[in-house]
Amino acid sequence: MILHPLLGPIMPGTAFLITAVLVEYYCGLAPAICVMLAGLCLADYLFVPPYGRIDIIDASDIRLLVSYPLITMVFITLVERLRRAQYRAELLAAVAHSRYEMLLRGDNERLLVRRATDEMHRMLHHIAQHTRSLILIKALDPATSAPPSSFVAAAVSSTPGGTTDDASFRAGIAYGARHSQVHQEDLARVSDRLVPGHHRMRFLSGAEDWRAVECMCERFTTPSGDFLILRAED
Repeated sequence: MILHPLLGPIMPGTAFLITAVLVEYYCGLAPAICVMLAGLCLADYLFVPPYGRIDIIDASDIRLLVSYPLITMVFITLVERLRRAQYRAELLAAVAHSRYEMLLRGDNERLLVRRATDEMHRMLHHIAQHTRSLILIKALDPATSAPPSSFVAAAVSSTPGGTTDDASFRAGIAYGARHSQVHQEDLARVSDRLVPGHHRMRFLSGAEDWRAVECMCERFTTPSGDFLILRAED
């Protein structure tokens, strides 16, 4: 309305065309068509001579009725196609990102399982290699610091005679071949407060003769829990 005295009847539907395209971009197809139809009526009524009358139809009205809807529908259609292509591209990008995260999680889980399996194989190889020098094996559950039930059952079967005392049963300890040669005080000390590293323990070397022996404790993290394996180094 402000520019009408300057522009006159030139391009009466331009402002409504721009409005319809903007509404299509932000609101969708149906609101844009409503704006286009409303703009057609307003443009013909306000900006096509004779102004303020719709009962007289001349060449200007015909040109507006043909050009304005045609051009507006072309622009609206193009914008709608672009918006749908953008939506499909964003959807595909979101799906690809989700699948990429799933692949990463799967790879991480496989790596963790492989690492745990390798650690279990390393522990079994260690036990088989040092079976004659083993003193004890202690199981620790990382979550509760209690012995896993599966290990307790294994401890019973691995103890000489197939039995174990109540204390070792509760502590998740299985004694090895050389535990009977260790001084009881040293054995009780390491059973309660066993940590990875070197330990000096007294071994029976004669009838009543005790000698200090360097022992090595290693920790193994497996799917069944953490295991501490204590063995003599001599």
